[in-house]
Amino acid sequence: MNNYKLLTPGPLTTTETVKQEMLKDRCTWDDDYKNVTQSIRKQLLELAQVKESDYTAVLMQGSGSFVVESVLTTAVGEGDKILIITNGAYGERIGEMAKVLKLQHTVYSVPYNEQPSPLEVKALLENDSTITHVAIVHCETTTGILNPIAEIGSAVKELNKTFIVDAMSSFGGVPMDVSALGIDYLISSANKCIQGVPGFGFVIARIEELEKCKGRARSVALDLYNQWEVMKLDGKWRFTSPTHVVAAFAKALEELAEEGGIHARYERYANNNQILRSRLKAFGFNAYISEELQSPIITTFLFPYEGFSFEHFYSAMKKAGFVIYPGKLTDVDTFRIGNIGDIHEGDMTTLCKVIENYMAVMNNEG
Repeated sequence: MNNYKLLTPGPLTTTETVKQEMLKDRCTWDDDYKNVTQSIRKQLLELAQVKESDYTAVLMQGSGSFVVESVLTTAVGEGDKILIITNGAYGERIGEMAKVLKLQHTVYSVPYNEQPSPLEVKALLENDSTITHVAIVHCETTTGILNPIAEIGSAVKELNKTFIVDAMSSFGGVPMDVSALGIDYLISSANKCIQGVPGFGFVIARIEELEKCKGRARSVALDLYNQWEVMKLDGKWRFTSPTHVVAAFAKALEELAEEGGIHARYERYANNNQILRSRLKAFGFNAYISEELQSPIITTFLFPYEGFSFEHFYSAMKKAGFVIYPGKLTDVDTFRIGNIGDIHEGDMTTLCKVIENYMAVMNNEG
């Protein structure tokens, strides 16, 4: 494959130096490698702005969805009930997991282009005292919408419920104080805003909550509590860890700090997104999500005209060196363009010029 710029929500474009870290083989039992794991755990807590006395970071093999399921199977007990808030495919996936795990649950669903209402969440919790946990996706990459976790978290904590936040596509790229937001379990992945590669995810968990979970998991491999019990001793993973991916992630954390931290990365992502939205609007591409609800992570665009061929457009973009993303909506024709990863203003400007030229050709042919 050619070295394309991946304008996707992860896997994404990584730096050459992050890729270089994967050229060395490492032993899972080696103290140097275990120290890398411990360093990563410490740095994640710093990024989350939490105290080590209150929170812990647990790394878990697999994709982001594996890690979400590890939290559900570990944190939600047989006598518990979870409220799942959805406005996209990834919130709905949490609902699918709850069904398979046979968790008591209820779903509060709103249209994909709307944010859930904190007042409605509070009302649901007040009207059903059996609900013990609440789960929501922060940045729903189905559309690119950013959900109001601060306001919802306030309602959740006011009623003393456990708050689970899937921050897969936002942590590391959107500033957040995890403790101030009332989050008990924050879930994210190596191949998102921290700009590592796929292979593991992580949970930033309130220790007081995680300590309640011993023996609760319905899975051996996805038992978050047992993973924590082993990992906190010296950095050893329970089962074979993705050593190359871990090393790459350690380098990606180093590069995040060099860039200026999460606030600096957020500014770059937001600038990328603003260029994309404003320039494409001039070419006839309207965003599906209104600007005030838009995350700086990924944008969903409506097809610009009837008969627009995404396949033809995709091929033209790929030929120019950019890989974009198909839409994930069923009721309207869309596609998505991400602006996270090692993507900068010059890349977005070049992309927009390529799209402008493409539309000029198509309009002339039409």
